[in-house]
Amino acid sequence: QVQLVESGGGLVQPGGSLRLSCAASGFTLDNYAIGWFRQAPGKEREGVSCIRSADELPYYRDSVKGRFTISRDDAKNTVDLQMNSLKPEDTAVYYCATASSCWIFQGQLSQTAFHYWGQGAQVTVSS
Repeated sequence: QVQLVESGGGLVQPGGSLRLSCAASGFTLDNYAIGWFRQAPGKEREGVSCIRSADELPYYRDSVKGRFTISRDDAKNTVDLQMNSLKPEDTAVYYCATASSCWIFQGQLSQTAFHYWGQGAQVTVSS
């Protein structure tokens, strides 16, 4: 069974850090790009970051550049999102998903290109 599972979410104070992990089962991630998306209450889902291979520059949305870092470990079949200097506006459910590549349209990560999705992990940034 093909499955993506996110872990590592939780409650953190502003300025703190969290590390999300996306683990795949039933298939290997090394043939795919992995994207991280998030959806805050009352808002549309948005692309946060994407990685295709170690030879390509990852994508980050402007609001997380310099704070978030995406990495992949094909041996472990995981992709992580290290989130530092977290802000209350980072509060959302975070999802990972797979695609053939990190398709960018008008500066935004194209969600329609992603097929397998995880169930999401809650990240809450609050004092």
